[in-house]
Amino acid sequence: MLDKKRVQEVLDMVRPSLQADGGDCELVNVREDNVIEVRLQGACGSCPMATLTLKAGIERVLKDEIPEVKEVIQVR
Repeated sequence: MLDKKRVQEVLDMVRPSLQADGGDCELVNVREDNVIEVRLQGACGSCPMATLTLKAGIERVLKDEIPEVKEVIQVR
């Protein structure tokens, strides 16, 4: 199972760019199947580009830093 603290550290690396656009993300869960659940907040929660931000931004960075990450999904 992935280390939740390490996942949070990597999320903290991408949060400034989200916050610069009025948004943020919250780590909700690290599942046993190495899927990360996050909640997009603020401007990111309602942005039409949120899926792109999630997959091309957050997921890409997490997979680069923690290769065991299978997927990043958004939960409400």
